[in-house]
Amino acid sequence: MRPRDTSEEAWKLVEDGLRRMTPAERVGRAVSLTVLTHALALAQIRRTHPDDDERRCRLRLAARMTDPATLRAAFGWTGD
Repeated sequence: MRPRDTSEEAWKLVEDGLRRMTPAERVGRAVSLTVLTHALALAQIRRTHPDDDERRCRLRLAARMTDPATLRAAFGWTGD
């Protein structure tokens, strides 16, 4: 699905590039984007909670992607 802010010509270039990638290249790209997204989220968490230690920052990141019951069961963390 083409983003509304992307022209048809530009989107065709993106799709053509994706089609030329091997499955391993596509997975690698997805992993790289996930790592980047997590790094940006952690930076925002650290700015918002400057007194938190690394564990708590990572728990806050996990809380963005995991339900509270699982966080509580796995880490004993309630998101406080």
